[in-house]
Amino acid sequence: MDPVVEVVALVLGFVGWVMVGIALPNRYWKTSTVDGNVITTSTIYENLWMSCATDSTGVHNCREFPSLLALNGYIQASRALMIVSIVLGSFGLMGALIGVQCSKAGGENYTLKGRIAGTAGVLFLLQGLCTMISVSWYAFNITRDFFDPLYPGIRYEIGEGLYIGWCSAVLAIAGGACLTCSCKMAKKEKYYYLTKSPTDVLLIHSI
Repeated sequence: MDPVVEVVALVLGFVGWVMVGIALPNRYWKTSTVDGNVITTSTIYENLWMSCATDSTGVHNCREFPSLLALNGYIQASRALMIVSIVLGSFGLMGALIGVQCSKAGGENYTLKGRIAGTAGVLFLLQGLCTMISVSWYAFNITRDFFDPLYPGIRYEIGEGLYIGWCSAVLAIAGGACLTCSCKMAKKEKYYYLTKSPTDVLLIHSI
């Protein structure tokens, strides 16, 4: 495994994991501005947990969603996917810290460390996919309602929380891909050196 690629993958996975933690509680998953006179102009914004409003005087009022069962299905699914994403990223980060070559954790068994690093890469990939599905599904419902001429409710737009989630997903997928591909390349190189001559093949089989 290339230590440089491993470190880059670890950094990408860590940044992606941190951004998931920032995106999940972010209040601005969708926003809408209600225009009126200077006093009544207000901004309404929501995330997975609450709905808030602020007026031109800077007064904020937030209301948590009262019932889980009363929520739309996509909000419940987005909550679950984001929480699963954080859990997967946590395990992936721990595995990457143990599996990279520059880490002293896990001893000197580089075969085992490579497998742990490969597993961490898969976990980072799953983290990125869960985040991508969650924020994309949420954004799809926003845009569908916004462009629906028969929709009677408030027309929201995509908020900054979704953009943070998309960036997090891309970083996690990139880090997981780098870590997984690095482990696969290491296995191929090891096999090449062991079987580069007929004599070496006979020696391997004699062992």
